[in-house]
Amino acid sequence: MNFKIIKQDERTKARVGEIKTHYGVVKTPCFMPVATLGSVKTLSSEDLLEIGVEMLISNAYHLYLKPGIEIIEKAGSIHNFINWKKPIVTDSGGFQIFSLENVKVEDEGVYFRSKLDGSLHFITPEKSIEIQNRIGADIIMAFDYCPKDWDNYEEVKTSVEITVRWTERCLSFFNTIENNTQQLFGIIQGGIYPQLRSKCLEKMLPMDFSGFALGGLSIGEPFEKTIETVEFTVQNLPLNKVRYFMGLGMPLQILDMVSLGIDLFDCGMPTHIARTGSTLTSKGKINIKAGRYKDDFSPLDEECDCSVCRNYTRAYIRHLLNTKEILGLRLNSYHNIYFMMRFMEGIRQSIKEGNFEKFRKNFEKKYNIGEEIDKIRPIT
Repeated sequence: MNFKIIKQDERTKARVGEIKTHYGVVKTPCFMPVATLGSVKTLSSEDLLEIGVEMLISNAYHLYLKPGIEIIEKAGSIHNFINWKKPIVTDSGGFQIFSLENVKVEDEGVYFRSKLDGSLHFITPEKSIEIQNRIGADIIMAFDYCPKDWDNYEEVKTSVEITVRWTERCLSFFNTIENNTQQLFGIIQGGIYPQLRSKCLEKMLPMDFSGFALGGLSIGEPFEKTIETVEFTVQNLPLNKVRYFMGLGMPLQILDMVSLGIDLFDCGMPTHIARTGSTLTSKGKINIKAGRYKDDFSPLDEECDCSVCRNYTRAYIRHLLNTKEILGLRLNSYHNIYFMMRFMEGIRQSIKEGNFEKFRKNFEKKYNIGEEIDKIRPIT
């Protein structure tokens, strides 16, 4: 068994666990920074190790287009290529492919044109698994059909039907690979519709996956619907398999999902907002580029002990960002990723100690002091 539950919270479905991979053990709940093309923007592998990152996620679609699978294979693996000797997940790229224009979907696979040079490509479920296997990630994802519109029932229904057929083919091909140390996760589609989620679950649960991802969420639907859908889906998933919410990364949302039993998260949010001037702090998200910080010589977050907060001030980082100095992007990104790692560490510790709900309420109360309050969900 590659996943082990260490502690289950008594009041919620939150749990602490460990995922065992070829490149090491990952503690859950875990947040994965996004390294789409093999890098977390502005940060080095050494930075990520210093911060305490346990696992990264890269995108097979983007790596397939550039630098190309052959280059990564020549390096030995994605781990060697990017100098990251810890676990890596690759997303199949289905979400990115289906977000392109003029995509042609057939039962056999998908035709699409590269956004780089317009060249025509055809990806089948088998091809997707082959690409991810050659990249060499520890955990790879089945090729799914993610609908563009969360509220289009017919499109979501079609996505379930195609995803189930493609997933069966992904697993069949995966099982033919010899000496394979990778783990394969299936992706549950079905939008916000319980009957479609049920249909997808009915077909996928008998398949031998190491974990299950919840796909087709966090794409514009009301967050109340997200919570309802996750609650419904999780109660039908096996306890001994990893549960992965794809594409979610706001701290308050993560707390909600952890309480519902989700183990794994990824999102480009921390570094994306860092590059636009938003800083995550224990008292909420602040716009560090604002004029009020021009002579504020305190750290980004007085409760943070990262190297940025120990050595630089809000005034200086504001100056760097407003003058478009690259160092500003790097320092703010470093801090935001560090914040997320300590946040997840706090969640795990609170579950182990039996006070997750207390941790959650205290965090929410303090975090909502921030000037950029996350209005996606109410405080509870």
